[in-house]
Amino acid sequence: MTVLTVDAHITFLYTRDLERADRFYRGTLGLELALDQGRCRIYRVRPGAYIGLCARQAPAATPETASGSDCVVLTLVCPDVEGWAEVLADRGAELEGPPVINPAFGIFHFFLRDPDGHRLEIQRFLDPRWQG
Repeated sequence: MTVLTVDAHITFLYTRDLERADRFYRGTLGLELALDQGRCRIYRVRPGAYIGLCARQAPAATPETASGSDCVVLTLVCPDVEGWAEVLADRGAELEGPPVINPAFGIFHFFLRDPDGHRLEIQRFLDPRWQG
């Protein structure tokens, strides 16, 4: 049996104003900036737990997304992205595509949805600045 591990968890939220959000999360809440990826910033809540903010427009609300299921991405950071893809597919999960490299953010990842339509991401950082 394949043993899969998770090194960290990141909850990504969209923001229309990254600088304003940074002032709140870093200034008001006092969270440490763990990684600045340009359009996304990741803040350490505690070891292994992070909040990520990404500057972009949230998808338009439709009856299917009115709950905000496309406005949040739950990310599991793990060393074996391919192993997770294989095991999840074997367990009947429908992946949105195979694991791929995203050079803009220095990650190797794939997406899937939970039964309620929430988007999940399984990823490994390729960016050497990540100290997860």
